[in-house]
Amino acid sequence: MSPVEVEDGDGVRLVRWNRPAQLNAMNNVMWEGTVTALEQAAATPELRCVVLTGTGRAFTAGQDLGEMAAPPARPDDGLHPFAHLMRVLEDFELPLLAAVNGLAVGFGATVLAHCDLVFVSHEARLKIPFLPLGVTTEAAGSYLLPQRMGWQAAAHFVFTADWLSADPAVACGLAYEACPPESLLDRVMATARTIGAMPPDSVRTTKRLMVAGRLDAVRAAREREEEAFARLMGAAANRAALDEFLS
Repeated sequence: MSPVEVEDGDGVRLVRWNRPAQLNAMNNVMWEGTVTALEQAAATPELRCVVLTGTGRAFTAGQDLGEMAAPPARPDDGLHPFAHLMRVLEDFELPLLAAVNGLAVGFGATVLAHCDLVFVSHEARLKIPFLPLGVTTEAAGSYLLPQRMGWQAAAHFVFTADWLSADPAVACGLAYEACPPESLLDRVMATARTIGAMPPDSVRTTKRLMVAGRLDAVRAAREREEEAFARLMGAAANRAALDEFLS
């Protein structure tokens, strides 16, 4: 079974993270598989929409901390697959929907601000654990989360590292709708198929226009975060947090 499963139909690509024993924690294989799934979708004219979801009780638990503590070698171009995915997400030209089926931690929460529509299970729980790990936000979350949630809701979410449940996520605008877990994916796919029936050029043109208004700010935020993250990762607080997790 692939850790990133892809299914196409009715103008929609469903991308399912499938590493349930590890709560779909993202390792290099999953970062790379997600990049490939999104880039191929953008290059496929008959596709108008992409849906992200997870297998099991998690959407994704974010970065695999074991791999974070001992990262594999980077590819020849020096660009980590996570960084590659960020560049794909920030100007992705298809509507991107999320079906948050369970735990959404770290990247599992920050990726939602890149999504055009977010549906959450009533059982979903979201968390931004960057400060306890001795690092900072990623995925342009320092810009996108306040923009999506409002400054105070985003500040509480980031600075306290508290859990955010489904209804408050909808109330602050991070999610669009909360659904019963048994009907979540059906609800999201019905919306995706509605988009998938639209004229493809109109869909892509409109998404590009919507993204254009924020693209420069998102890229600038991502670059600032990459610089800050590189400084903080491996520092004393981060090493202590990772050692505690791995022990």
